[in-house]
Amino acid sequence: MSKYLVERIRNHDRQAMNELYQQYVGRLSSVCYRYVPSDDDAKDVLQNSFIKIFTSLPKFEYRNEPSFEGWMVKVVVNEALHFLRARKRLKFNDLKEAAALQTDDEIPDTDLLSADELHQLISRLPDGYRTVLNLYVFENCPHKRIAELLGIKEASSASQFYCAKRLLAKKIKELMDKRR
Repeated sequence: MSKYLVERIRNHDRQAMNELYQQYVGRLSSVCYRYVPSDDDAKDVLQNSFIKIFTSLPKFEYRNEPSFEGWMVKVVVNEALHFLRARKRLKFNDLKEAAALQTDDEIPDTDLLSADELHQLISRLPDGYRTVLNLYVFENCPHKRIAELLGIKEASSASQFYCAKRLLAKKIKELMDKRR
């Protein structure tokens, strides 16, 4: 289906652009909101992402549906990172802050959390923590690649991920304790 849409878009078919948008806006919105939790900012990033997708399609080599969707996700992630860097929102905390996050290193049970609750907890992490966590967990980026993308050291990426996990575990525990 998407290969046909891509060809129609390459031929300047506006209806095909709308169909592609409708087909993927939900999936790409969720990717965008993982990085940019502010509603207005996320909408701007998503709009810029679709503009980039549509303008880049003539150069894109369509292989199959998963590679096409993966490419679009990559465009959204890159636009979100560009947005965060441009707004100087990517601040990376040091390990002193992690030491203050006293946890028992026990991984909390997330089975009782809805996907929306988990998303809300992740969205409340500081931008640097959230970005590294998303890149590592959802985009399967190794720390070396994250460091390249964010202009930080590989060790900084690993420490931000460690801090993000600890803070997220603390937030999950607090939420679970409230429920009891």
